[in-house]
Amino acid sequence: MNEIEQTATPESREDGGEQQGARELLLETASQIMREGDQVDISLSELSLRSGLNSALVKYYFGNKAGMLKALLDRDMVTIIRSVDALLAKDDMPPEAKLRRHIGKCIDTYYAYPYLNRLLMRLVRDSDEGEARRIADKYLTPLGVAYERLIQAGVKEGIFRPVDPQLFYFTVTGAADRFFSARLVLRHCYGQDTLTEELRDRYREHTVDFIMAGILAHKE
Repeated sequence: MNEIEQTATPESREDGGEQQGARELLLETASQIMREGDQVDISLSELSLRSGLNSALVKYYFGNKAGMLKALLDRDMVTIIRSVDALLAKDDMPPEAKLRRHIGKCIDTYYAYPYLNRLLMRLVRDSDEGEARRIADKYLTPLGVAYERLIQAGVKEGIFRPVDPQLFYFTVTGAADRFFSARLVLRHCYGQDTLTEELRDRYREHTVDFIMAGILAHKE
């Protein structure tokens, strides 16, 4: 029986907060492996070695490795969704400020989790129709609706020019994802192998200004 098929023994099952701590440790270790390896897959043996936990706990907490990857996506994507929901609820903030803050938050999230969009696409591709629809309904559709509302509000106030919310989604996501998943380009073309906070901050400022310049209405 391989590692993923083993069942955790009663002695290995922590209670209460310790149980939740082990689950979160598995997710965080998986996240670290993906960040360091610039990949969207992990080996259970490495996960066990790095976390110090029996890999059989993957089956106990998540059902299998695919279930753990889905749980990791749920953990990481919630940052972006909550940020959008909070912005939409701010009636006292103008549309331009909301959109600038959101794009900046996307950059920060993809800096923290550079594998995020690749993991999302892999799970949508590899899941059955029901699970793929769940992921889309939980994460992709809300972002599309949020962009449509933000853009419409800005157009109504004469701040934004009308743009396609669907294409805007791909623009923001592509800009956030591509930079932080391109470490090989940085290494071989620019001699830089580390995504530093200073580089993140520069890229955030550049990307926010660049995207906003494309959506702001041109003044006569």
